[in-house]
Amino acid sequence: MTDEALARAAQGGDKNAVQTLLERYKNAVRGIARSYFLEGGETEDLVQEGMIGLYGAVTDYRADGGMSFKNFAYLCASRRIRSAVRSAARKKHGPLNRSVPLLGAEIDGLVSPDDPESALIGVEEREEFLSMLERELSPAEYRALRLYMEGLSIAEIAERERKSVKSAENAVQRAKKKVLALVGR
Repeated sequence: MTDEALARAAQGGDKNAVQTLLERYKNAVRGIARSYFLEGGETEDLVQEGMIGLYGAVTDYRADGGMSFKNFAYLCASRRIRSAVRSAARKKHGPLNRSVPLLGAEIDGLVSPDDPESALIGVEEREEFLSMLERELSPAEYRALRLYMEGLSIAEIAERERKSVKSAENAVQRAKKKVLALVGR
C-alpha cells in the first residue's frame, strides 16, 4: 500500500495502518532528531517528539493538500523536534531571557505604546544595550545572540550562519555567559 492509502486507512480507524506508517518512518525521524542538540536531554527525547509529530502527520494528512505524505511526515516531525528544542532552551534560560531587553520589548509590556516618553527611553536603552553587546561579544557571538533573541532556533541560526549546530549552540552559550557577567556587574 502507498503511504497516502495507509494514511487514509489510519484516519478511518485502521490501527495496523497507523503502526505500519510509524514503523516505516521511524528511522527517518531518528535521522532528523540526530541533527539537533537538546541541552540537558538525549537524542531519544527528540526521537519521541518526532514520533509524536509523525503521528500527527498520520492523523492530519490530506491528499488534496498538494504534498506527498512523505514530505508532510518529514515536515511535521521536524517542526515538532524544533519546537521541543526551542521550548527546552526557553525554560532552561528563562532568567536570562527575562533579564535581557529583547527586541520588540514593547510586546512584553516593557514599553507602553501610550507613553511616548517611556517608549523613547525604552528604545534608547535597548539600543544602548545592543551597542554594549556588540562591543563586548565577538562578531559571531553577537550575531548568534541577536538571531536567538529574534526567536530563531539553534538549528536555524546554524543554517543562517552556515555553521554547524554545535558551533551555533556554543556561540549562543558563550554570549549568554558573557551577558550574565555584564548584567551582574
